[in-house]
Amino acid sequence: MKTKSLKIYIFYCSTGLDTSELFRRFSRSDTDMFKIISLPCSGKVDVLYLLKAFETGADGVVLITCPAGECRYLEGNLRAVKRARAVDALLDEIGMQKGRMTVIQMQENGMDDIVDTLKSFIDRIGSLVSSDKAQAEEEISVKITDDIS
Repeated sequence: MKTKSLKIYIFYCSTGLDTSELFRRFSRSDTDMFKIISLPCSGKVDVLYLLKAFETGADGVVLITCPAGECRYLEGNLRAVKRARAVDALLDEIGMQKGRMTVIQMQENGMDDIVDTLKSFIDRIGSLVSSDKAQAEEEISVKITDDIS
């Protein structure tokens, strides 16, 4: 049960993903906002780009890479995964919870897998945002009660 629209950033390798096909298959009726960022290679994504997405209000960030072993630049998709894991660890360290950053690797089923994984990620982010809101309200309630006592 989502109460607010989500802001999701999607970084993708421009050589491995057809965005028009993604938009055609990924039609959502709600008001979630998606910011799509094309990269010449997913390996070009930097930790700072991913963190900047969260700094500008992203609830979740997706990084779509080419299939394992099929990167044009040999190890770009491997570097991208390492950087995404580093960002996820940083988010957990600062209290934003792990799981707001994910990597989707293209597979043989192509767009079907990406759309399914993207939908489940967005649902997971919606529940994280809802739990964050409930926790913040509880902390405010406790602080008010402590101040009154």
